[in-house]
Amino acid sequence: MAPKKSFPLRIDPQIYEALERWSQDEFRSVNAHIEFLLRETLRRAGRLPGAAPPPPEGSDSDDS
Repeated sequence: MAPKKSFPLRIDPQIYEALERWSQDEFRSVNAHIEFLLRETLRRAGRLPGAAPPPPEGSDSDDS
């Protein structure tokens, strides 16, 4: 596994508190949850290398 890139993140305290609660609900650290959310968003947008392109606009593939 490649080493992870570290960088400072400035974030609104209310957003951090919401992320902290959400990450606890998912049994993840805040850092792991932020990475999970970013990866999921990139995958859905078709911007993650190796990810399938997003479905066409107006597609109801999520409403199966």
